[in-house]
Amino acid sequence: MLPEVTENPVADGASETGPPSHGVDLAVVIPAFNERDGVGATVDGVREALERAARSFEIVVVDDGSTDGTGDVAHAHGARVVRLADNGGYGSALKVGIRESSSELVVIIDADGTYPPDDIPRLVDLAQEADMVVGARSARDVSIPFVRRPAKWVLNRLASYLAGQHIPDLNSGLRVLRRSVLDKFLHILPSGFSFTMTITLALLCTSHRVVYELVVCRKRIGSSKLRATDTVTFLILVLRTVVLFNPLKVFLPFGSILFLVGLAKLIYDILLWNLSESAVMMFLGAAVIWAVGLLADLISRLELNPPRLQ
Repeated sequence: MLPEVTENPVADGASETGPPSHGVDLAVVIPAFNERDGVGATVDGVREALERAARSFEIVVVDDGSTDGTGDVAHAHGARVVRLADNGGYGSALKVGIRESSSELVVIIDADGTYPPDDIPRLVDLAQEADMVVGARSARDVSIPFVRRPAKWVLNRLASYLAGQHIPDLNSGLRVLRRSVLDKFLHILPSGFSFTMTITLALLCTSHRVVYELVVCRKRIGSSKLRATDTVTFLILVLRTVVLFNPLKVFLPFGSILFLVGLAKLIYDILLWNLSESAVMMFLGAAVIWAVGLLADLISRLELNPPRLQ
């Protein structure tokens, strides 16, 4: 599916509606699916914030198969619009927008009015010495519906353990990334809402510098595209991503649990003078899991640091 880029004359020196700008400080990519009520204000807010900060920039809105005129509204507000014929998903729209831009620094922000554009210059300043800067929401932020907070807390805690450091906000939709770092992981990033979660874990598990900066958000304009079943998808993606970059974090605990259960069963059998094969099977299962984990860790290290031929 090839994106159709809206061709229009340049609106002004900083934000244009035609071909990509070259030599700008940063590109702001805004994925949008049926967000006509929020995208115009988001584009205006981004432009005003960056013009006050005297930054050169381009704003790229990716109209992800919208049926409500989202792309037309974004164009009317001066953004360069990339129109996709079908809805490919949040992550897919972001990847298209990133490929359509050219600056080293890439800002992503949602089109629903949730995240404050005024904070972008502050995040960009922090990105001068970081690989990614995340606009982190507090656990009680009004932009996070109350019914989603328990699931979000569980995902954050699990991801923090697996990544080996505290993650204040796993899937914030406002962040600044370096293209030179992002390009290394773009091929593994999913097309759905888990794009931001995956890039967070990928960078943390490969020792890149990620900075979190608190932002205060507003309630979104319009209805959310997330579903309750997405929590299970996010959970699976967390495990898959960490297995890809740091498999021992997953395999060692699972093997240890099986080993301890087998040990408890062995002690119980000895006390009853009734030895069974179940304890032995658990020990063997733990050994197999540990062996697979070590093999996965070796493969992961070879993939991330391939040997150089002399």
